[in-house]
Amino acid sequence: MGYLEFAQNRPFDIVLIGRIAIDFNPVDYYRPLSESTTFKKYLGGSPANIAVGMARLGRKVGFIAKVSDDQFGDFVENYFKTEGIDTSHVSRCKNGEKLGLTFTEILSETSSSILMYRNEAADLMLDVEDIEEDYIKNAKAILISGTALSQSPSREAALKAMSLAKKNNTTIIFDIDYRPYSWNNSDEIAIYYSMVAMNSDIILGSREEFDLTQKLVLVESSDEGTAAFWHKQGAKIVVIKHGKDGSTAYLQDGSHYSIKPFPVKLLKSFGGGDGYASAFLYGLMEGWDMIDCLEFGSASAALLVASHACSEDMPSVEMVKKFIAESKAKYGDMIARVID
Repeated sequence: MGYLEFAQNRPFDIVLIGRIAIDFNPVDYYRPLSESTTFKKYLGGSPANIAVGMARLGRKVGFIAKVSDDQFGDFVENYFKTEGIDTSHVSRCKNGEKLGLTFTEILSETSSSILMYRNEAADLMLDVEDIEEDYIKNAKAILISGTALSQSPSREAALKAMSLAKKNNTTIIFDIDYRPYSWNNSDEIAIYYSMVAMNSDIILGSREEFDLTQKLVLVESSDEGTAAFWHKQGAKIVVIKHGKDGSTAYLQDGSHYSIKPFPVKLLKSFGGGDGYASAFLYGLMEGWDMIDCLEFGSASAALLVASHACSEDMPSVEMVKKFIAESKAKYGDMIARVID
C-alpha cells in the first residue's frame, strides 16, 4: 500500500540524526539500582537503537552524530560498522565532551527507571557544519530524534537536516523521544517539537509527547483531534502510542488502525518503543498494509521488553515473523485488530 512515496534509487534507506549513548543494564536486576553491583554494557540512545534495528531488518542505514574521542567512541563506531551502519558522518568531539551514560534500574517486570549522566553530552555537540546536503539527498528518509532539538548547536543541525530533506524530497520522520532531563521548560519543548512536526511526513509519539508538542497551538484534546491537526500541517501518518493499551496509526484519508501489544513475559519496561519504530518503519518501506506494519512493530516491541538489552537484542525479520506466527498459534489471530 502506498501510504507515502519514498524517493527510490537512493543508496540509503534511512539516515538517523541524534543521540548515541552507552547503556549499563544491571545483571542483578529486580532490585534497586543502589543495590545493583554488576552491569552489562550496550550501545544505547533511541535513534542509535532504531538504526541497529533497521540494519538487522536488512535496511541500508546511515547516521549523523557526534561521539566522544575516546574508547567509548571507538566502541560506537566499531559496533555500527559490525552492524553494517555507515559511519562516514559520525565524527569525534574536539573539546572533551563525552557520550551520555545511562544506568538502568530494572526493579520489576513493569517498573524500570534510568539514571542519566549527560553533562556536556557529545551528541548535543552536533553542528550545522556536520550536516551535508549530499548525505541527506542520498537517503529515502531521515529520522530526527526529539532529544537532538533540546540544545544548541544540535538543534540547529537537526533543523538544517530537516530543511535539506524538504528541499530534496527526502521523507522526514519525527520520533518525538521526550527526555525530561534535556529541557529547560515546556514552552521551549513545544516551540522546537512543533517546528519539526509541522514539516514531518511521519510523527511517532506517546500521548504525553504529543501534548508537549502541541502545547502552544489550538488542538482538540483527543487522539483524533491531534491526528487531524498534524494531518492539516502535512503529516501523512501520525502514530500515537499508549503503552500497554496499544497504539494507533492515523492516516490522512481519515482511516485509522490500532494494534494491541502481544502477550509476552516481561523482563523490563523500556526498549520496546525503539523496536516498535524500527519494525514499523521497515514495514512501511516494504509497502505493507498499515495493520501489518503495526503488527510487525508491536511484535518487535514485545521481543525487546522480554530481553535484557535494546540494541544488542534487536531482532531479524525471521525472528519477528516467527514470534508472530507462534503467538497467533497460541493466542489466536485477533491479537491484532483494526478499528474502522
